[in-house]
Amino acid sequence: MFTGIVERVGAILAADHQHGGTRLLVDISELAEGCRLGDSICVSGACLTVDRLVGTNASFDCSPETRRKTTIASWIAGRRVNLERALRVGDRLGGHLVGGHVDGVGRVVERRREGDGERLTIVLPDGGAVKVVEKGSLAIDGVSLTTWDCRGARCSIAVIPHTLARTTLTDLRPGDAVNLETDPIGRWVEALIAPRG
Repeated sequence: MFTGIVERVGAILAADHQHGGTRLLVDISELAEGCRLGDSICVSGACLTVDRLVGTNASFDCSPETRRKTTIASWIAGRRVNLERALRVGDRLGGHLVGGHVDGVGRVVERRREGDGERLTIVLPDGGAVKVVEKGSLAIDGVSLTTWDCRGARCSIAVIPHTLARTTLTDLRPGDAVNLETDPIGRWVEALIAPRG
């Protein structure tokens, strides 16, 4: 489990896409201290398992399912990624609950200045896998954010300068694909009440 509060921005050193899966080598820098094989790290929204550590570099195997549900199939060396280590019991929960299980891929349709921050408008994927509500939680590339101005398949997010400066959201441009994860509590509530109509 994660919070959506990015600890640092890392970089992909290598991305080997073959046989439907992907093997990533990522520079995790200071997050490597205390990191062990088998640990979970949220990499731009996707919960991945460390399967090899060499200095400050970690490698991850991504299954075909992970590639299908995320933007990972398009990742190349040099891409910047948001990184967050899994929560420990007793850690503060500063963002919202994020499982690292991407619900779908959305697309940035607008980015514009608003006050000291920016407004991002996202188009949600078809099929209803990603549902949002006004003032609800949405993780975009692993960053915990609050939605507003939700209209049909679009929603907007206000991003403060602090978040822009410390995440890859500053790299986004209209047309870019992003990993989306809705609030897991809302997902469970929906699953429980849906059969009752």
